[in-house]
Amino acid sequence: MTNDVLTPDALTSGLAEAVQYARHQGADAVEIMAGNDSGFVVTARLGEVETVERHQQRSIDVTVYRGNARGSASTNTLRADAIHKTIQAALDIARHTAEDECAGLADARLMAHDYPHLDLEHRWNIDIDTALAQAIECEAIARDDKRIANSEGAGVTSLCSQVAYANSHGFIGAYCGTRHSISCSVVAADENGMQRDYWYSVHRNPDHLEPVEAIGRAARQRALRRLAARSVKTCQAPVLFEPAMARSLLGHFFAAISGGALYRQASFLVNTLNKKIFPDWLSIREEPHMPAALASAPFDNEGVRTRPRDIVKDGILQGYVLSSYAARKLGLQTTSNAGGIHNIQVHCGHHSRQDLIQSIGRGLLVTELIGHGVNTVSGDYSRGASGLWIEHGAIQYPVEEITIAGNLADMFLNIQAVGNDTDQRAGIQCGSILVDNMTIAGA
Repeated sequence: MTNDVLTPDALTSGLAEAVQYARHQGADAVEIMAGNDSGFVVTARLGEVETVERHQQRSIDVTVYRGNARGSASTNTLRADAIHKTIQAALDIARHTAEDECAGLADARLMAHDYPHLDLEHRWNIDIDTALAQAIECEAIARDDKRIANSEGAGVTSLCSQVAYANSHGFIGAYCGTRHSISCSVVAADENGMQRDYWYSVHRNPDHLEPVEAIGRAARQRALRRLAARSVKTCQAPVLFEPAMARSLLGHFFAAISGGALYRQASFLVNTLNKKIFPDWLSIREEPHMPAALASAPFDNEGVRTRPRDIVKDGILQGYVLSSYAARKLGLQTTSNAGGIHNIQVHCGHHSRQDLIQSIGRGLLVTELIGHGVNTVSGDYSRGASGLWIEHGAIQYPVEEITIAGNLADMFLNIQAVGNDTDQRAGIQCGSILVDNMTIAGA
């Protein structure tokens, strides 16, 4: 299937004129971000077509500054007259907005005038019928066991996104990226009840997606291994977070070192720059220029050139995650993270997940986290969980209806190992993480 996309030139052609129009109308500074997303989503359930969706979404976000007063407005059309009206609306808002000394464009010297090509665009030449056939096949494989009692379906998606940004520093840039995925979720059942689990594959290049057979088989096996789950008695024990759950754990770290949390004093990691947060052997690096990676970007949402950097080195925090606004609030410089983080790489050792399981005398492998019991201000962590119980270095049985608890500051320092089973399906790429001495509350 060929997505209905614009070329980067088509997306940027009107932005330079729009910037000049805003300046002529009285804006001291202006920035405009344009986006165009197109693609499809198909799903199948119980062997039948469930949904077929095609979508096309365009947006123009305009921000103008009168001194340090800011006004923003948006539209969903690229027509010049619509953009002009949007600029006027933003100017009207700025006239009634209080001055903020930290507001404004990122520094001109930081603009990504010479940005790299990152191989982010890989179209998937697939038609809807073929995509539906893949979804149906994937689900059929997942249901190929009499203990699979139901299904939440399988889906195939393809998205192509164009991004363009221009500002009154004279910067204008654009790039295109794709994202494709196949997923499946099924429900297993026995005399003890029902259990659901899923699996998926996602990549910018469709040639690098896992085969539908592997996705369906993994969804089936993950659901089946949860049957006959039980609770455990409350105890203190090591907890091994499988990669997707480890990514969630590290997500709390990045939330705590983000600019908004820091300048609002709403983080347990305030004033921790150049201080030890993790064990001496652990390092975390941001790699925004990895070819074809899901979170790669040549510049951030303010036109600032992205750059590789150490965020944690030898356990010590090297830098925060800042936009230009947050950086000014903190008296620092932007880290080119307006819009988010880019390809976080967590240093791993040589231990496989099985090695880590064998190292645990008694503990928990977490495969699902439930709820939102995390306080970023205090670091207190308490979440519902399910997974697999480990005794004598081997998985014994599935567990559910338990809670794992601790404090994030202690949990980070108590990381014993990071496995080499790195999951590359998101912006934070890490393996399993083993945390010592957490409270596991059960029956």
